[in-house]
Amino acid sequence: MTAADLAQSIRRELPFLRRYARALTGSQTAGDNYAAATLEAILSDRSLVQADDTRIGLFRTFHAIWQSSGQPVEQDGQGTQEARAQAHLKSLTPNSREALLLRTIEELRHDQIAEIMQIDQDEAEELVQIALAEMSQALAGKVMVIEDETIIAMDLKGIVQSMGHEVTGIARTHKAAVELAHDRRPDLILADIQLADGSSGIDAVNELMTDMADVPVIFITAFPERLLTGDRPEPAFLISKPYSEEQVRSAVSQAMFFASTEGLTAA
Repeated sequence: MTAADLAQSIRRELPFLRRYARALTGSQTAGDNYAAATLEAILSDRSLVQADDTRIGLFRTFHAIWQSSGQPVEQDGQGTQEARAQAHLKSLTPNSREALLLRTIEELRHDQIAEIMQIDQDEAEELVQIALAEMSQALAGKVMVIEDETIIAMDLKGIVQSMGHEVTGIARTHKAAVELAHDRRPDLILADIQLADGSSGIDAVNELMTDMADVPVIFITAFPERLLTGDRPEPAFLISKPYSEEQVRSAVSQAMFFASTEGLTAA
């Protein structure tokens, strides 16, 4: 693989590594720092990435760095959102979140997860199941849905409620989303990008973040490339349409770990 071919191949996969890294750390800054360290390692040793599967090599290199660093969640001090997340994460089985995210968000096979994490395939499968069980019992809170398609909105509502969370309401426009969030402050927001009246779910979320910056957001969209540019603050949690129930469950559980503990209860 020439240097130009390697660069082009990595460029295609990098947005998804960054998505995974941000979901894993709960922070765009921390996630992007890990992604940058991964690129530096590959530039120093091109053999880390093989011509037949750049994606696996990229994620495997990331995991080697992640493991050697002790898997920290970036935290600025006691009482911060990240510090609270770190406290929650310590209760989980080691490596289970990594396996779950690789399976559900990045949609990798168990054998690929095993190669990335340098474990047996049976262990990879077991870690995914452990994570699903542990995180489903973690926290219950209030979830707001911003989605203009009625069938999808009701599907998301059903998934969220089946996990033990309360749905505060469904908003179909930017204006309705802002009003709903201020009427009942959510612990988590599920948002589409394009809304019923031509307004933007991104704009609605950005407006809400001015006074609800600690509320995690999961974007569920048919246009993930619009949020994986690196040119603006990006969500830690991003699911592509069409989605699976497993993906939504995983992302919601992950996001709740990085939510403020205020208002959350044991599920």
